[in-house]
Amino acid sequence: MSAYNQNFVPPAAGPANGNQGSSLVNGLPGAVQHQQQPPLAAPASAQQYLQQKPQQQQPPAQQYPGIGSNSSLPPPLQFNSNIVNKFLPPSSTSANNGGLPPSTLPPHFRPPTANGPTSLTNGSNGAPSANSSRTASPGLMSAPPPGGAAPMAHSLQYAHGAPPAAAAARPQQPPSVASLTSNMHQMNLNRTNGQPSASPQQLPPQQQHQQLPLANTTAGVPFMANKPPNLNPSASRVIGSPTVGGAQPVPLPQAGQRIMYGGTPGSNDQQSQNQQNNNLQRAAPPPGAGTAWPPSLPKAAVPGIPPPVQTQPQAQSAPFAPQQPQNQAQSAPFAPPQQYQYGQAYQQPLHQPPLPQQQQPPPPPGMFGAQPSSTPLQYQSQPPPPSMQPQGQHPYAQPQPTSGPPQLGAPVPLNVAQQGFSRLWGQDTIDLMQNRHILSPATLPAPKVVLHNQFHESINCSPSIMRCTVTKIPESNSLLQKSRLPLGIVIHPFRDVNNLPVIQCINIVRCRLCRTYINPFVYFVDSKMWKCNLCYRVNELPEDFQFDPATKTYGDVTRRPEVRSSTIEFIAPSEYMLRPPQPAMYLFLFDVSIIAQQSGYLEAACSVLNRHLDEMPGDARTQVGFICYDSFVHFYSMAEGLNQPHEMTLLDIDEPFLPRPDSLLVNLKECKELVRDLLKLLPKRFAHTHDPGSALGSALQVAFKLMQSSGGRITVFQACLPNKGPGSLEPREDPNNRSAKDVAHLNPATDFYKRFALECSGYQIACDLFLMNQQYSDMATISGISKHSGGCVHHFPLYQKTKQHMVDSFRMCFKRYLTRKIGFEAVMRIRCTRGLQVHTFHGNFFVRSTDLLSLPNVNPDAGYGMQISYEESLTDVKTICFQAALLYTNSEGERRIRVHTVCLPVTSSLPEVMHSADTEAIIGLLSKMAVDRSIASNLSDARDAFINATIDVFNAFKIAQNLPSGQSGQLIAPRSLALLPLYILGLLKHPAFRVGTSTRLDDRVYAMDCMKTLPLDQLMKFVYPELYKIDGLIYHARNSNASTTEEDDEEDPLPELPRLQLSAEHLDSRSIFLMDCGQLIMLYVGLNVPPDVLEAVLGISSTAELGDYVYGLPHIVSAEYDILQRFLLRLNYDKPYSPLVQIIRDTSTAKGQFIERLTDDRSESSLSYYEFLQNIRAQVK
Repeated sequence: MSAYNQNFVPPAAGPANGNQGSSLVNGLPGAVQHQQQPPLAAPASAQQYLQQKPQQQQPPAQQYPGIGSNSSLPPPLQFNSNIVNKFLPPSSTSANNGGLPPSTLPPHFRPPTANGPTSLTNGSNGAPSANSSRTASPGLMSAPPPGGAAPMAHSLQYAHGAPPAAAAARPQQPPSVASLTSNMHQMNLNRTNGQPSASPQQLPPQQQHQQLPLANTTAGVPFMANKPPNLNPSASRVIGSPTVGGAQPVPLPQAGQRIMYGGTPGSNDQQSQNQQNNNLQRAAPPPGAGTAWPPSLPKAAVPGIPPPVQTQPQAQSAPFAPQQPQNQAQSAPFAPPQQYQYGQAYQQPLHQPPLPQQQQPPPPPGMFGAQPSSTPLQYQSQPPPPSMQPQGQHPYAQPQPTSGPPQLGAPVPLNVAQQGFSRLWGQDTIDLMQNRHILSPATLPAPKVVLHNQFHESINCSPSIMRCTVTKIPESNSLLQKSRLPLGIVIHPFRDVNNLPVIQCINIVRCRLCRTYINPFVYFVDSKMWKCNLCYRVNELPEDFQFDPATKTYGDVTRRPEVRSSTIEFIAPSEYMLRPPQPAMYLFLFDVSIIAQQSGYLEAACSVLNRHLDEMPGDARTQVGFICYDSFVHFYSMAEGLNQPHEMTLLDIDEPFLPRPDSLLVNLKECKELVRDLLKLLPKRFAHTHDPGSALGSALQVAFKLMQSSGGRITVFQACLPNKGPGSLEPREDPNNRSAKDVAHLNPATDFYKRFALECSGYQIACDLFLMNQQYSDMATISGISKHSGGCVHHFPLYQKTKQHMVDSFRMCFKRYLTRKIGFEAVMRIRCTRGLQVHTFHGNFFVRSTDLLSLPNVNPDAGYGMQISYEESLTDVKTICFQAALLYTNSEGERRIRVHTVCLPVTSSLPEVMHSADTEAIIGLLSKMAVDRSIASNLSDARDAFINATIDVFNAFKIAQNLPSGQSGQLIAPRSLALLPLYILGLLKHPAFRVGTSTRLDDRVYAMDCMKTLPLDQLMKFVYPELYKIDGLIYHARNSNASTTEEDDEEDPLPELPRLQLSAEHLDSRSIFLMDCGQLIMLYVGLNVPPDVLEAVLGISSTAELGDYVYGLPHIVSAEYDILQRFLLRLNYDKPYSPLVQIIRDTSTAKGQFIERLTDDRSESSLSYYEFLQNIRAQVK
């Protein structure tokens, strides 16, 4: 065969439909068996050969292994600079190199392009094709040699037997010519879509081209597997590729023979290796040539990056085998590297042990990607494990063509171009049944919002503040219903933001019709007019808008901070105030009943409050007050002139009143010493009381009367069930039914606390609750004071002052509560592009109107969710926007407006909607919806809704992708939704929704409240904790410590630890594991951890020295301890406060706390992750 152009891409020979018969899976081949074609009689001429070729049975589409983001192979060779043009859109054009001598090759040996662009055809009539996915891709050609040399010679050498005399008489090619192995069906290079192209007489002279030799095929990877059709890159000369003159006739090979280019089978191995290394450095790899690509070749990457040259010798026993690593067995030249878990694919390539030789049956033809369920689960884009390769069969050999119809339920694989572009655009799919270990860096990131505008994409609202459940909005409600995805947003509006732009201006520019704040996504008609991006009204700009407050100059309106940041804060003028800004008002209510005194919480609370009085947000007007209650209500007056606080007790709790109108709330700055004295006296004052009563309702009523004139925050500490006065409750929980399937009493027993909260909301008062109970306290009822007033709930079950870890946890939480930012008398409005509206809100607030939330207090640890519905179709809209505006008063008495705007594209394609799903945002919204469903209906309905939502989504995706119906043994999902079943299972096993496991009712209600109020990043750790194996940290610390010198002051970056799925199969008795649950971090110590590691990290020599319940890390002076602390700091960076660290040894009684969070494993009352997938698959029709 001729020596072809080095950059030429052979076509994918396959059946006419372009799909059936291929085993490609996301651009990579599966393990399939190759059957040699029946012998063919050599035609008398090349034209006769062409006539016989269509009658032969077409083998499946050509396979191009190594392409895909999941490959763990080393980087590719350095490509020609013009190869970048191959990845441009099909509309790209290239220069024409016409004028080269015509080729003397027969048509079926001639590449589609040599001297310039050639029209690709989609049939036998030569008509141009714009969408053929099986058209041969044109490659880059080299310029002719100086002086107009003759066309290239065509050298042919056979893989079996001596070459013919004509070929043997030719001089041996120089070492720079590369060797290539190929199969018979690759010779039909000029066929497009299964039809022969024009004959030499039909082609114009400028399209008959001279050809160049191919580069070594064993040194690279076919980088053109995902090249778009109809792309004609410009010609470019490959440096170091010599030309050979003298065209020779090309003899046809016998059937079953394999062809080599540029090398002799019996040549010296060292000479072949030198020639190979020479070509590795000088020539680009030929994309798509040959089927025996070695699995150790590098994956496709960005051209222009030279990789290290591989110098491993090839196996001696198989001269045509792909090159192997040095430590692989010589007896298995065709075995690919051993597969390992997908999360390890992002590590450096590992040397694998020799593979055993055992005869394995070929995989069944109906399996997706030729991966039966009994194999280790891998991504579809990875080749199957070596155990599935038949003896002597190359892993990337062509599959056996099937003469009958395809097996029922077998999906039709995409061709190479479609698979490559699906991966390029993030639209590849995953078979979850064959890829159980999917928690990897490829599936964790949220889908990127693509606006086709680099500036808009760079300044779009941060996903940590606002995220939508889809990053491409369906253009109509019917399209949304087809996708079966929930449409909504989750928002963290008062999040702590670094470098927040804060501007003060006379006029805040807003749309006159919909009152939208100007933002980066508006359209400027000119320097004085702008068009609203929500209602499309054209508005005038004020004259002062051309002034840039950052540079203090006049200029372009696009330089204003309002149009250069999607998150911005305005200092509001007086027109945004209904009254003067209120001061910071804090009122604390302490339960001092006998149960509260036994718990000892009051001592810790007063201690933390006394220590951080000066750090509480506020100005010189800040006021504080204190009320204690048991069976009566106790007030404390700190009037001017008193040397110590004066206590007053209210005995009539049924009709409470204020004993005096003043001096119960005092100025903190003026009475700080009296306040400190009171905080020291309170724990002693009630230390010896034995009153079992708790008049919470009466205390709340007098607190409301005390705060209603100004508004503020009421902080309630409750330790038992309220049993006196208004709002008294009776125990409702049955301890014997804690594991029942039907969970009762999730609704409040009385509406007293809800009505109180709504009354407080009208006067800008928020109530926060700290529940420190040792017994059932009916949180479902008393938490209503926070749910409907914009407050927050904190729960510390079984709190005891003797449990130091609980005391420490409460201290850290209460410190964060006292010192964090706070916004008073706040309201938040969500605006949407015309055609969309918000119809349901989730969180702690009061809905004042259809789109206005009343938030008497707003804190940086609160999140919210909104469901979106359609008012009209978005057919004529390219993008939509959501804008959240939060108006609040800060602790300094300044009225401010914080605005967040997010922009999303609109699509009419159902597959695009499915591939743009944001799994974490969907989980955040579904969890909030399920809490409402549990309260409105029952817990079983909420659990069923989780499962039905998952089934509906996979059914919708199956329809969108035209996948075959029926039970095929697969569960196909887009990459964006690959983690949906995993997180749904985490929700089903969470204390909020689990059944069959003993769960206290107060714990369940608190978990449900966290589902509704936690920001998304904290919620995901609450639902599905993060598990790490920290051996890599210890190894890194020891290596870096040995290599660093005293002069190195810079801190080494932390290594990236792979995140493990929550299964006991990852646990190892020789390692230490870290589980981040959000509010708690667990350190699981294996029984056989080396003593030196224990000494360096925990300061012990044996795990026997660890108790059953150990909290906190001891201070150790070692590099291993320091790097572990740095890793913990990175985990806790975005958390409100640093959680407690619990150390659990392998044989500890506390091991159950760790094991119950391994949600991937089966328990007595729940399925494992794989069983859950089987259940979902059985219901997907």
